Amino acid sequence: MASRNAPTGRQRRLATEMRRMREQAGISIQDAARMLGADRTMISNIEAGRTGLSDERVRQIACHYRCPDAALVEALAGMVGKRRPLHWWDEYRGKLPDGHLDVSELEHYATRIRTAQTVHLPGLFQTEDHARAIFNFGVPEPSRLDVELRVAHRMGRQAILEGADATPYTGIIHEAALRLEFGGRDATRTQLEYLADASERDNVTLLVIPFSAGAFYGAGQSILYAEGAVPQLDTVQLDTAFGAHFVDAPTPLENYRNLLALMERSAISPDESRKLIRSIAHEL
Repeated sequence: MASRNAPTGRQRRLATEMRRMREQAGISIQDAARMLGADRTMISNIEAGRTGLSDERVRQIACHYRCPDAALVEALAGMVGKRRPLHWWDEYRGKLPDGHLDVSELEHYATRIRTAQTVHLPGLFQTEDHARAIFNFGVPEPSRLDVELRVAHRMGRQAILEGADATPYTGIIHEAALRLEFGGRDATRTQLEYLADASERDNVTLLVIPFSAGAFYGAGQSILYAEGAVPQLDTVQLDTAFGAHFVDAPTPLENYRNLLALMERSAISPDESRKLIRSIAHEL
């Protein structure tokens, strides 16, 4: 089993699920070590993501823990391999905060993505000019190099929504986000036209909550809900002023699923949403 100093978000999630599996079985770390012929430190390192696992080791541990969920075990085994492949976002390692890379990884492996935005437009549909204008408002003020790195990284994330294996996506956007002019009128018009065109893709559904809807559940929220290979591996990513925050506990995940469902009820239909987006673009 390989050791690592800086596990990725996906590696940490696997570690968390191995800990949950042990705890749900009512097995202590000491007993787990005895079962696996290891010591307490080894178990602790596995559950912190500091020690890598093979797919067979995952299955072996699950067998010792008597995990009854075969689909979950296979999904966890599928999260590991003999060697982690390099991905496009690895070129940004050490150049951007790890949270940015963890979001890329989360989106890459998601089987479906749902988002809700009430102030910003979804990052997966931002144009370069729009994204650049947003990053220029960073606090503290970012350098030009940092802004360009973030813009390039954001553009790279958008590849998951294109091609034969495009990820299914549903996005909820409040009208306020459509009317904020990041980068000026021309840049905003171009951005909205791009967003409307993107909503016509077969794998994309965009739903707008208009001002006329009044108050609504989830006001002020910025949510990315990434579905995993099985529901237990779903993850929510929340934007904060100081980086990405990830949620994977069962009860909060259920709460966010319910919240997104309530937000969708406040939105108009996909066709009406597209018409509103184009209408706002034409006003500029």
